[in-house]
This record gives sequence, C-alpha cells and structure tokens, in this order.
Amino acid sequence: MTRSAEIQELIDLFEAEAARDRPEEATPEIGIVMGSDSDLDVMYGAYEALTELGFEEVTDYDDPPECRFTFETFVVSAHRTPELMYVYGETARERGLDVVIAGAGGKSADLPNMTASIAYPIPVVGVPVQEKSVDSVIGMPTGAPIVAVDAGKSFNAALSAVQILSRAHPELEDRLDKYHDGLQDDVGAVSKRLHSEGTARFRKNQ
Repeated sequence: MTRSAEIQELIDLFEAEAARDRPEEATPEIGIVMGSDSDLDVMYGAYEALTELGFEEVTDYDDPPECRFTFETFVVSAHRTPELMYVYGETARERGLDVVIAGAGGKSADLPNMTASIAYPIPVVGVPVQEKSVDSVIGMPTGAPIVAVDAGKSFNAALSAVQILSRAHPELEDRLDKYHDGLQDDVGAVSKRLHSEGTARFRKNQ
C-alpha cells in the first residue's frame, strides 16, 4: 500500500519525536485523536475541558507553549490510515504522552479500541461520537482495557484524563477541586434564584 506524502510526513514526525530526548515537562501529557475532522464538533468538548483546566495545545513541537501541562490533537483514521494509527499508538509513550483521548463515530468505531491495544499500557479514554458507536467503543475483550464515556461526552473524557494525571500532579488535583467547587456554586446560585423569583418568573427569565 502506497503512503501519501502527508501521511508519511506525520509518521516521520511521530517517530522523530519518539527518538528525541526531551524532559517530560516539555512534551504533551494528553493526546487527542479522532477518526475524521467531522468528529471535531463532538471532540471539541475535550479541548474546552482541558483549556478550562489550564492546559494549552501544542501545535509546533519545536515551539511549544510555555505551559506546564499541554495536549496535542490529530486526525487518525483506523480504517483509512491504519499505519498512521499504529505509529501514533506505538510511539505515544516515547513521545511523553500519559493519556490518550480517542473518538470515533459510526458502527465500526475502531480507533479508540485499536489505539488502546497499540498504546498499552498508556490509558486510553474512548469517546463514541454517536450513539451507534457505543457498543463498538466499549466492546473490548478481557485483558484489553479501555476507559469509555457516553456518546458525545468528550468533555467528560478530558476530565477523566486529567483525573488520571492528577494522582502524580497535585496541582492538577487542585484545579479539579476548584472546577468542581465552581459547579456546586453554579447549582447553589440557580437554586437561590429559583426560590427567590418563583417558578413562573424563573422560567420566563431563562
């Protein structure tokens, strides 16, 4: 099978980064992959969660952001570019990744499962992009683990990824606590407003 120049360039990039000697704080902790750019609207939730928790996206390995915690994003199709998927997963650990978030749609949403197998023992959080993708993503045999969220819940996938990292990084645990406290404050504020305005007025002002 002939590789396109673009795919070969990405494969070379992953292999070069795997061979590069970098301190762990200079490499992305989290990788986000999706089967198609049509999945981006769903997977954007992971971007939102990570940036809300203070992560920044790496778009140039030679000029990474001056941020302690970072992530990367790629399109990697299990069916159309299997070699790219394999190299991405195979080099994940050497490139410094600690967790991968993988999303795919359709009835044959194989990217999360295959990435989990190839990147093992790095944990992979699978995101079924559509409801019909759920069975495919969670259907891993015993001994081949994957963490998975409900369809479309890439925001939760990113929170889970940061929870995994937080066991080694107390700073991230503090950020998660503050995020959770903010959710509680939001519920409390809404509850107080509902009570003070009354149901009919509250509904009208929504």
